[in-house]
Amino acid sequence: MLDTLKLRIYQGQQFIKDIRNAEMREQFRGFPIITSNEIVDENICPTGAISNNPLKIDIGKCTFCGACTKECNSIKFSNYYKLGTTNRDKLIIKEGLSAEEYNKTAFEVEKEIKKIFGRSLKLRQVSAGGCNGCEMELNACSNVNFDMGRFGIDFVASPRHADGIVITGPISENMAYALEDCYKSTPNPKIVILCGACAISGGIFQNSTKLNREFLEKYHIDLYIPGCPVHPLTFINAILDFIS
Repeated sequence: MLDTLKLRIYQGQQFIKDIRNAEMREQFRGFPIITSNEIVDENICPTGAISNNPLKIDIGKCTFCGACTKECNSIKFSNYYKLGTTNRDKLIIKEGLSAEEYNKTAFEVEKEIKKIFGRSLKLRQVSAGGCNGCEMELNACSNVNFDMGRFGIDFVASPRHADGIVITGPISENMAYALEDCYKSTPNPKIVILCGACAISGGIFQNSTKLNREFLEKYHIDLYIPGCPVHPLTFINAILDFIS
């Protein structure tokens, strides 16, 4: 017992007390800043996230690899991690847009959503052909550091117990039916969240012939959370902004 108490004192406070204003390490690649309308070789981006006239970055496609910053002085990545949005078009970042301005207009949520899910949100996560990167980060959301459960947000084992589904991965042919089945098994009202570049755009697999992304054309997407993989702080803050 004494050893346990000593260990607890030695470790100190492990959880992040203020999850809404947590400090991110400087090396983290978050919200991109575009300082001028420079012409850039679009082929430097492995996922086609960069386009010209005007210069812009689609963070729904971006893997945050940083290759563009080595070739273009007009692009740099800040460590701002609040990247979620309810509007797919908002993920296209142009010159002069600051992270704070982005966050102010990123969420347009109906009052009914906040009324229904504002106090508790149970989610079923579906790995639709992902590499396990986003899946590991989503698991970390419930660990002692981030402790997502303190906000009433939890992952559940069955879609029948869920308020919505979180999709990771580019949605392979083999997972298309399972994803649809999971969606239909989730009771109404429900929400759909795309988590990570692969889920939002196909990521590095977007041109693969082994994908079946018809699900995204059939059903409304409520929340987009970019990243590769998605950081726990990005995920948790996006969920909180969506329901609070």
